[in-house]
Amino acid sequence: MDLTSEQIRWILIYVFVLLISVALHEFGHAIMATKLGDDTPRRQGRVTLNPLAHADPIGTFLLPLIGSIYGAASGHGGGFGWGKPVEWQPHRVSRKVSMATAKILVSVAGPAMNIVLAVGVCATHAILLSQQVIAIESEVSRALAFAVRINFVLFFFNLLPIPPLDGGHVAQSFVPYRHRDRYDQIAKYAPFLLLGVMLIPQISRVFLWPATFLATHLYQLFGVPVA
Repeated sequence: MDLTSEQIRWILIYVFVLLISVALHEFGHAIMATKLGDDTPRRQGRVTLNPLAHADPIGTFLLPLIGSIYGAASGHGGGFGWGKPVEWQPHRVSRKVSMATAKILVSVAGPAMNIVLAVGVCATHAILLSQQVIAIESEVSRALAFAVRINFVLFFFNLLPIPPLDGGHVAQSFVPYRHRDRYDQIAKYAPFLLLGVMLIPQISRVFLWPATFLATHLYQLFGVPVA
């Protein structure tokens, strides 16, 4: 498998962007749990913007690296990964919210951070272009546009109502108690499905469609025809 220098450079850019994106995603979970009164994330060093504190050796580095190398060689793009899950204790919430509400708030805080990051990068990109700091066809411009799309991909992916994704935790909160056992039985097989989604570029690219749609319209909002 021979990769060009440009492909290698983009593989490294991809892994770096993913690292920052999943780190801020997990930081969102940590800061929300802390705001609700649980100090577990703080005690475990997760209320930090240091990306390495949120990185998972396999999910953040190894599998994305393998997926992007395969994608570069096959022309199918790359897969994506995950960060180290934030541990928190719903029963330690001290604010005036129920445990069910706390679970929903903490779960959606991660994907919300991906939206915030996408908008922030897009705004920065638009400013750099308008001030002619970078050219629209430059590699930096392409990398920034890619960062916007990958954060929308993470947003959509994590909201799938499948455990252990954030959307799965939210869905679980709405499952009637009498159906919890059946839901838990089905949930046992979810990780295998998710692993296939993340490792097979042809499947993971499905999330690029809505992500590209949102990114395109966001850039149009800023007056930049990039995404």
